[in-house]
Amino acid sequence: MKTLFLVRHAKSSWAEPGTTDFERPLNDRGKRDAADMGKRLKLREIHFDSIISSPALRAEKTAILFARELGYDTEAIVWEKNLYLASPETILDTISKVPDTVDSLAIFCHNPGITELANTLSSVRVDNMPTGSVYAVSFNGESWKEFENASPRFLFFDYPKSR
Repeated sequence: MKTLFLVRHAKSSWAEPGTTDFERPLNDRGKRDAADMGKRLKLREIHFDSIISSPALRAEKTAILFARELGYDTEAIVWEKNLYLASPETILDTISKVPDTVDSLAIFCHNPGITELANTLSSVRVDNMPTGSVYAVSFNGESWKEFENASPRFLFFDYPKSR
């Protein structure tokens, strides 16, 4: 059994004129939301065997805040440049390269690709994955190479303003 958690980066700041899209940091709400969402996963007794994230600052900081809440070693986070503004196909390609020893995988990246991918994984559709949201599915398989052709089972969708 493999479990995938798609996580959209938390709310970012537009306060600094001249900051590139790649360098936009989290705003205060984003920092709070990322930590809170990590706590929610911890309450569900969820852990990640592997975290792969876009290296864009807002995704990086979101992944780090989730990792800290879950007791995941932040030094073990994999920064994958291809996840920056990635298409669903690029995200799937990244997933297919994950070692088979990983059973629980978290991918941190951006819209629109993350929402588009989520909407192909089960009958549960989301119009737009809000910042800080988590879309989780599982599938019976031995290898992440099988994921693209699997029929994942929807587990949950959660986002900061859902409570």
